[in-house]
Amino acid sequence: MATITTVAAVPRVSASERRKRATGRLLVWPAAIWLLFFFVFPLIIVLIYSFLTPDSIFQVRGPLTINNYVRLTQPTYTGVIWRSLQTALVTTIISVLVGYPLAWFISTRPKETRNLFLLMVVIPFWTNFLVRTYAWLFILNDNGLINSIVKDYLHLVDTPIQLVNTSFAVTIGLVYGYLPFMVLPIYTSLEKLNFRLIEAVYDLGGNDWQAFWRVVLPLTLPGVLAGCVLVFIPALGAFVTPDLLGGAKALMMATQVNDAVSSPTGKPFGSALSIVLMALVSIALLIYFRFADRSETAL
Repeated sequence: MATITTVAAVPRVSASERRKRATGRLLVWPAAIWLLFFFVFPLIIVLIYSFLTPDSIFQVRGPLTINNYVRLTQPTYTGVIWRSLQTALVTTIISVLVGYPLAWFISTRPKETRNLFLLMVVIPFWTNFLVRTYAWLFILNDNGLINSIVKDYLHLVDTPIQLVNTSFAVTIGLVYGYLPFMVLPIYTSLEKLNFRLIEAVYDLGGNDWQAFWRVVLPLTLPGVLAGCVLVFIPALGAFVTPDLLGGAKALMMATQVNDAVSSPTGKPFGSALSIVLMALVSIALLIYFRFADRSETAL
């Protein structure tokens, strides 16, 4: 009895396809080398520094120790970490509450004026971030615009209101600086929204609130999540705004890292604080990817 052997057909790759794949791998190398030398190696150095002992002559020395991380458990530094998380979270929430209605307003405008409103959102990026932060410093300080109106023109108070060097000033500066990062992703999601679905909700007896919670928000949730990440992560590691508007009364992690690294023996502790900051950012990204996958699956 003859035995018939079936051989699975192996797809052949043409010479042109092999050249394309080789070219693709070759093009990846510059980016890989760049990341290796300017991201991976510096990160490894910072990680090693965080386990070394401070030294007044050579800055660091052996032996390896975890004292730099133990020091972070002191109330002073746990307060800084908590304040950074709280400020970043409040900034993100305010940005959502302000950015979502603004993105909705822009997305529902006629096409002739929509680009104009988008331009108005993006225009602040044309100015240096430091200059924009200094502008808020002139508005909020004791002789600034707000105190001049409240104290000199309206005569509501006798002494200037303390606005600078407070968490309030830091939050205002961060919201102003990162609000476009919230508006643009939400606007992109709203622009793709099929508004006929909202009309279907009304036809089925729903109201505005039900249309928003059951149709609009679920369909635009990926944009909201992307905006939250784009605001939360830079707000968590912000340096310029807390340093100028918050001062010593509103220290955040990036400011503490700068103060530690600037001292002769503070580089190991500053490295440890940097690693903790990077860990918090990584956790935020993991949470984003988890919720983003769930929202895409639900859709």
